[in-house]
Amino acid sequence: MSITLTERASQEIKKILDEQKCEENIFLRVGVTGGGCSGFSYSLGFSADYDEKADSKEIQHGVTVVIDKKSALYLDGTAVDFHEGLEKRGFTFDNPNAVKSCGCGSSFQA
Repeated sequence: MSITLTERASQEIKKILDEQKCEENIFLRVGVTGGGCSGFSYSLGFSADYDEKADSKEIQHGVTVVIDKKSALYLDGTAVDFHEGLEKRGFTFDNPNAVKSCGCGSSFQA
């Protein structure tokens, strides 16, 4: 898999899945969409849709993570973490392929 989900991010994902009482076939889908201030935006969501030909799937720290092969090209080597502090709270992306990022950290240019 081209991305790494940190243990802290995995714990937060499990907590959300538990709070929303999601079924066992639900997984975390990580991807890239066009748009945002820098050209591409990161996407995180829950899904049950999986296409063996278009997606790759892996279990990291007890969380099933799926990424489509097109997004994987832009996210290769990316670490998804969860930050909780006074100044911000949420998921962060450390993407070595990003040549430019916006101030909010939710979009990038590759």
